[in-house]
Order: sequence, then C-alpha cells, then structure tokens
Amino acid sequence: MMRTLLATTAFFTTLAVTAQADMARYELDPEHTAIYFTVEHVGFAKTLGIFTDLEGSFMYDVDTQELGDVAVTIGAGSVKTFNEARDGHVRDRDFLNVSEHPKITFIASGGTPASDASGTVAGDLTILGVTRPVTLDVTLNKVADYPFGHQREVLGLSMTATIQRSDFGMTYAVENGLVGDEVSINIETEAMKME
Repeated sequence: MMRTLLATTAFFTTLAVTAQADMARYELDPEHTAIYFTVEHVGFAKTLGIFTDLEGSFMYDVDTQELGDVAVTIGAGSVKTFNEARDGHVRDRDFLNVSEHPKITFIASGGTPASDASGTVAGDLTILGVTRPVTLDVTLNKVADYPFGHQREVLGLSMTATIQRSDFGMTYAVENGLVGDEVSINIETEAMKME
C-alpha cells in the first residue's frame, strides 16, 4: 500500500513539474494592445477612454490551457478621452488621482477554460490604492507564428470586464447620475511568446 502511495505521489509530482516546464512566458505587445473603457455621461451616451501606457506578461501552455503569473500595469496618467479638458479632469482627484496613484494593476494566478477558445481569468484589480476581485471574460482569437519580423508565436486575445468605480472609492458624480458608476472595460492584445 505504501509503495503504491509513493508511486502515485511521484507520478503526480512528475506531471506537475512537466506541466510547469511546458509553460512559456508571453508579453503584451504595447504596439498592438488597446485597453479602453466606456462610462455613461448624464445618461445620454457613453464616453470612451483609452490607456496608452501599459505593460504586461503571463505564463501559458497552449496545449493544456494552463495559465499563471498574470501581471499587467497601466500608467493611469496616460488616459485619453479625446478631449483635453476632460482628460485633465479624469486625471485629477475626482477620478484617477494620478498624482497619488500613478499605476493601475491587475494580478492573477490562473484561469478557467470554458472551451478551446474561451474562458475566464479571476484576479485582483487595484485602482486608487484599492484592490478588488475582478473577472475577465477571455476569447483566444488566434495562435500562430507572427508573419513579420521575428517569427515568434503570438496569441491574439480579446477580454472584457465590468466594474463599479465606486467599489474603488471613485464616487464623484455617481449619486447625482452625471457620470455612471458602471465601467465597461475592453482589452485587445497580441501577446508575444518570449524565448
């Protein structure tokens, strides 16, 4: 019995080590990554914002869909809403308060596949120094060698999530309905496999 238990333990340990060894590091290509959001303005229409300063990486095994070590950092001050005055307001204390909280981060340790091309990634999003759990819905659009330059493997990914900005202490204009509380987040990225 003990011999069987030891053999079984050794087998699963070997599987775990082998699975970890097959994971590769991927980095978000900043030239082909867009992180953008929409939020309601006075109930009339949604305002679009985009972040242009970002970096991120994760570990992933294409065959097993195992995911780990997800880390994304966004420069909060890089937000653009296509209106200079509004950009200044979004960067100030009413919203992102970039002078005191210059970074937005998302950290996750794994994901849950739903199919060969979709799943979720649950992790911790930090805005204004407040950390809350957030789940991204992820679609794997394509896995292929990149046709230009370095012929490395690239993952094409689309991700969405919805948050309540008040959960992070960003309550300006929520109560009077001038700016929506719900923020829809979209991420489009090409993630490059690193050698």
